[in-house]
Amino acid sequence: MTEWRQLSACRDSEPSLFFPVGTTGLALDHISAAKAICTQCSVQDDCLQYALESNQEAGVWGGYAEDERRRLRKRWLAERRRRAV
Repeated sequence: MTEWRQLSACRDSEPSLFFPVGTTGLALDHISAAKAICTQCSVQDDCLQYALESNQEAGVWGGYAEDERRRLRKRWLAERRRRAV
């Protein structure tokens, strides 16, 4: 297991909070609860970096929901391409 995962605030949390089905109703409550856990996490940046690098499409990672992370990943990839040039 990756070291940052062992230090994560979510390691003992209910996985369904971080991987809700849908984006309405109860799923919004789960996403909000997951993000609240992320804000208290000492490895939030490592988690987000992992999600961006491995293109995690589902769930809340590093305090970002799926739609937010998709937009962030596009910017992240564009920045990586600029640096490579």
